[in-house]
Amino acid sequence: MSELRWDPIKQQWVIIATDRGRRPRDFTVETEDGDMTCCPFCYGNEDKTAHELYAIRPSGAPNTPNWQLRVVPNKFPVLRVEGDLNNRAYGMYDVMNGIGAHEVIIETPDHKRGMADLTVKEIAGVLTAYRVRLLDLRKDIRFRYMVLFKNHGVMAGATLSHSHSQLIAVPLIPPLAAQELKVCREYFEAKERCIYCDMIDFELREGARVVQEFSDYVVITPYASTFPFELRLYPKRHGHDFALLNEAELSGLAVAMKDMLSRLKAILRDPPYNFILHSAPPLQPRPGKPEFWSSIEYDFHWHIELVPRLTQIAGFEWGTGFHINPTAPEDAAAFLKEAAI
Repeated sequence: MSELRWDPIKQQWVIIATDRGRRPRDFTVETEDGDMTCCPFCYGNEDKTAHELYAIRPSGAPNTPNWQLRVVPNKFPVLRVEGDLNNRAYGMYDVMNGIGAHEVIIETPDHKRGMADLTVKEIAGVLTAYRVRLLDLRKDIRFRYMVLFKNHGVMAGATLSHSHSQLIAVPLIPPLAAQELKVCREYFEAKERCIYCDMIDFELREGARVVQEFSDYVVITPYASTFPFELRLYPKRHGHDFALLNEAELSGLAVAMKDMLSRLKAILRDPPYNFILHSAPPLQPRPGKPEFWSSIEYDFHWHIELVPRLTQIAGFEWGTGFHINPTAPEDAAAFLKEAAI
């Protein structure tokens, strides 16, 4: 029988349609071969991007070859650094200028390698770039939140097939992030415990949705998974801010990331996916709200959310806000555990 499961953090119901019981082989997603002749992210095409903001290269000048990773401003940014916010009313509506930052992390010079194909050391370099750019952007007091994400595959929104991530700084707290922060704060106020720490402890004891456990991290399929084979990667030790990780913690995270992505690629034949880094916003004072970030160090728990794009949202989902997941997370965890990597 199908189940309706409640996600206490996203505050939504999910229908786990166990009668459908879809297995990995039931999801077939065609992969697309990108045109490598004009890719601006490829080795030797450094002049086709904006000047780099950060790079990992053994030697050589900026914006030249011999690099392992580059971070550049997006050539077509959704938000721009220059200008003032000018937050204002427009009749009954609110409007402000499109101020922010939009950066691209080019993860490898090799057009054919995805993130799952990178070595642990290379993934650690990508994570280091994330940390460096987050710390730099939070110096701008106009930016209230940083969205760090990866679109892998056309069905996940990737417009270029060359492996890359994106970082967008926005001048307000997005509604989904605000909801998550609110839930964490209210749970802590009621119980003086982190909701994520409680959930991680339960999942480790329960075991049915644990894909892989490491010394400092754990990968699980969420109890109320919105999509088939949805994953979460959590640090087992409480921490609110990804950008505060040290080198050893980043190296451990790279091992967990490599394992998670390799299992997903092996079981689902390199599916399209999105992953999003959920970390604490810059702890800048909020005028008139001195208590706003007072407990975030204790109530929020940074994590990575990964969603394979195997099903589509249709009329029922749009009309109700419910999602139908045809693969139980317990089954997804079992399949991923058995992956040959």
